[in-house]
Amino acid sequence: MTKPNFFNVLILFLSVYILGALLIGVIVDLPPETQKLLQIFDFAICIVFFLDFCVQFYQAESKLKFMRWGWVDLVASIPMIDIFRIGRLLRFVRILRVVKAFKSLKDFLDSYFENKAQGTLNSAIIVAVLMIIFCSITILQVERTPESNITTAGDALWWAFVTITTVGYGDHYPVTLEGRLIAAVLMTTGVGLFGTFTAYVASWFVKG
Repeated sequence: MTKPNFFNVLILFLSVYILGALLIGVIVDLPPETQKLLQIFDFAICIVFFLDFCVQFYQAESKLKFMRWGWVDLVASIPMIDIFRIGRLLRFVRILRVVKAFKSLKDFLDSYFENKAQGTLNSAIIVAVLMIIFCSITILQVERTPESNITTAGDALWWAFVTITTVGYGDHYPVTLEGRLIAAVLMTTGVGLFGTFTAYVASWFVKG
């Protein structure tokens, strides 16, 4: 059995995120700063998708056979900016391939139980990335009072990162009840992730 590596599982989760972001963009009228934040995430994810295409193309035994579907991956890596709007449509095609990727997810779960330490670390990193994305977007939606100091995409992204890493500089913080609840969830997640990382390092030293 070919076990999926961390990068392959990350592609799966990012593909699901892209689908959710596209649906939200269609259904909800988002504020400009939230749209800007989504564009930042979209650009970063497109870089990951392009790297995934390059790796698969390099590893493919038959380049021509790979490009029968590989061109979809290439077009899906086009950022969601005005001059490349066609990429936004074809990204739906890539999401359809997530169905096939669920087989990779099953293999990942199988490998997780074979190597719990590595599987747990991979899962923790993916959860951290998704929580930063979700909480930075959500905090912009709830922090809209005059007293709010998280008002831009940069503020939200910075706040989410320092909160989940349990650094907490205090330069940006939520002032609404909803924002504080989001912060509590993010901080709790950060503590759990730190414990997971510590346990992985400890198990690595024990095996060594």
